[in-house]
Amino acid sequence: MDVDMIVRMGFFINDLHRDIQRLHSEQSDRRRSRKTFIVYRGQGLSKDDFTEMTKTNGGLLSFNNFLSTSKKRNVSLKFAQEAATNPDLVGILFVMSIDPTNSTVPFASVTDVSYFHTEHEILFSMHTIFRIEGIKPMKGNVHLHKVKLTLANDTDQNLRTLTDCIRQETFPDSKGWDRLGLLLIKMGQYSKAQEVYEVLLHQITHESDKAHIYHQIGSIKYNQGKYQEALTYYEKAFPSNHLSWAMSYNNIGLVFYEMGDYPKALTSHEKALAIKQQSLPSDHPDLSMSYNNIGLVYYKMGDYPKALSYYEKALAIQQQTLPSNHSDLGVSYNNVGSAYSNMGDYSKAISSHEKALAIKLQSLSSDHSDLAVSYNNIGLEYYNMHDYPKALSHLEKALAIKQQSLPSNHPSLSSTYNNVGLVYENMNNYAEAHSFYEQAVQIGQQSLPTNHPDLKMYRKNLEIIKKKL
Repeated sequence: MDVDMIVRMGFFINDLHRDIQRLHSEQSDRRRSRKTFIVYRGQGLSKDDFTEMTKTNGGLLSFNNFLSTSKKRNVSLKFAQEAATNPDLVGILFVMSIDPTNSTVPFASVTDVSYFHTEHEILFSMHTIFRIEGIKPMKGNVHLHKVKLTLANDTDQNLRTLTDCIRQETFPDSKGWDRLGLLLIKMGQYSKAQEVYEVLLHQITHESDKAHIYHQIGSIKYNQGKYQEALTYYEKAFPSNHLSWAMSYNNIGLVFYEMGDYPKALTSHEKALAIKQQSLPSDHPDLSMSYNNIGLVYYKMGDYPKALSYYEKALAIQQQTLPSNHSDLGVSYNNVGSAYSNMGDYSKAISSHEKALAIKLQSLSSDHSDLAVSYNNIGLEYYNMHDYPKALSHLEKALAIKQQSLPSNHPSLSSTYNNVGLVYENMNNYAEAHSFYEQAVQIGQQSLPTNHPDLKMYRKNLEIIKKKL
């Protein structure tokens, strides 16, 4: 997805969509027949994409661009045949059945304004969704296939379910550029999201209206690991709304946590919790977030019984309010397991970590960074029990996932490099240990403040191993 192009071309995309809507309305008023009609599209698909499409025969297919089709079969067939001559592509002739009475996506004939007047082009707006009715090879060419499609509509239960899910996950209460910015953050396109919010920031004249924008830029900086900059923006974001204060205190607490200033982090999270306890029901999910964050701080401060107490409060709320395989439950089981581990109760720690991993394997992709957390924690339990081969196996799984899913200078990577180094050191493989400790220090120097306790620990481990070489 070319985000930069979408941002730059957003106005033109919107303008074209509105033009298609206008033509659709005008032509619908003039159209005498409301019968189903057929349009065609010829194109090439990569062999991998074609294989994936065959697996979804009977399912839904979305065209995520403006869809150009023709009412003339031979026009589209020519494009499909040309694509079929490429050995890396499969030529596809889409045969699309359109019921104008059930269409939820605007489409229009553009023959009068098209450069190619003889193609009888019908242009659909973006994200037109079809039901795949059948896929068959065309006679005389194994690299050419005919795919029958039917335009989906609101009566299609699968489409309705999919649309409702997407709508809930794509910030339905936000609009325009703000919604685009939120989507870019969710996609991990932080630099592009910042460009969007900086444009919005310059457009707003009243300082009181800028709180939301400061909050989002703070979130971007936080996700980029730029904690000092994130703190600056979060402190600007204090709005007058009471619960929004809680969110700002929460975010400031997260920044202090990442900077290693745990007393200030604890103060901010306790302020956030106090506001939420006044304003929300006792089983509200936002309360579990604050309990969890306070538990994390106590954990870093070495007060494991208090950490466990807050983790279990968070877990109790999540067990009431979340599905049994929700990824947030996996995170809480991990936290409970880590607290038990530091209290020396390894059997309960292993039990919690295994529950966490089981949940995550059901609900997350194989390269999701949260899986790395579970593999890391299980590896550390084996380390505590002096089972170094099993510890190494789990920690290497964690490292492989983080290398795929995180920026190369993310502080979480330095922690895992350090853990792998610890295992190698205890296996008396000092050369490998030195290599991993060195990586931990290099990443920590890029991503953490110079006085961060984790960075100090990485440097100490590196100095110790140098003396053993």
